[in-house]
Amino acid sequence: MENFVNWFEIPALDFDRAVKFYSTVLGVNITANEFMGAQMGFFPSDGTNVSGAIITGSNYSPANGGVLLYLNGGANLSVPLGKVEAAGGKIIVPKTQISDDMGYFAIFNDTEGNTMAFHSMS
Repeated sequence: MENFVNWFEIPALDFDRAVKFYSTVLGVNITANEFMGAQMGFFPSDGTNVSGAIITGSNYSPANGGVLLYLNGGANLSVPLGKVEAAGGKIIVPKTQISDDMGYFAIFNDTEGNTMAFHSMS
């Protein structure tokens, strides 16, 4: 089955702050560029994975309600979750087991006010 999600955009009020937050928490390099009048920070992609960007533009506003995006927490979501507060975010729901076969999740607020989540199997 193909992925139901092909792309995501995380709105930011302060582009540099958001790039620093996600780079720190996820341990990735985010590539900044301007695209169609918006400043965008692209998450790494090898062309086979779903990816997205941090975006700042007049039509983008951070939100703490609505769609909840679950980011890949890697082998153990405790690793990126452990970096959230030091990077300026806030943990809303700590690492919580869903079930033995569905793994774990955690919910947090980023530096921009977006509510986001992590998922991992351990």
